[in-house]
Amino acid sequence: MVNGIIGKKVGMTQLFAPDGTVTPVTVIKAGPCVVVQKKSAAGADGYDAIQLGFVEERPVKLKNVNKPMRGHFEKTGGGIPPTRVLKEFRTDTSNNDVNVGDTIRVDQFADGDTIEVVGKSKGRGFAGTIKRHNFSRGPESHGSMNVRAPGSIGQSAYPSRVIKGTRSSGHMGDVRVTVKSLTVARVDAENNLLMVRGAVPGATGSVVLIKKSARQRVAKTATAAGKKK
Repeated sequence: MVNGIIGKKVGMTQLFAPDGTVTPVTVIKAGPCVVVQKKSAAGADGYDAIQLGFVEERPVKLKNVNKPMRGHFEKTGGGIPPTRVLKEFRTDTSNNDVNVGDTIRVDQFADGDTIEVVGKSKGRGFAGTIKRHNFSRGPESHGSMNVRAPGSIGQSAYPSRVIKGTRSSGHMGDVRVTVKSLTVARVDAENNLLMVRGAVPGATGSVVLIKKSARQRVAKTATAAGKKK
């Protein structure tokens, strides 16, 4: 079974419990996804993985698909239409129960599951060192000329250059971020919605990857092995 799914961030809302407790949640449209490619360690790929395509309401026109991607989807037998988003999920087994063309839905998750969400953080543009790296500001007294300046970043004699990796001003955000140990608050299988407790990275409408927690996968594998014995 695939341990994850592709989704799109819809926004944030609240869930109200019967006792009046309010839980902030992020709503994610998770799937449906179609299995586009299956890789195995015994084959030419050398590792086990499943490639999923995110099925959207507005399908991709064939004229907008380049030749390499068109050929990639034609290898599936022609029954799978092209998708805009393709993501790969590594797996621990050869996935004999998953075949190309199968549909992966959000019902593989359940309330209370621990998951990891991977997304791209919001781009903040050019930012200084105080905002980007949480530097302390200088004194604001009369005559001070170092209120928000980063200060010295190099040496005069040796090595007379700026060391690589020195924190400085620059583009902030728009990087891959993984948030672990998030909890599934509610699963709406009918509408393909996943409600996650708390916030997830990315802007509204951005693509995110939802994976089952590594600890939870290990626990389920151990339970399945115990049942076989």
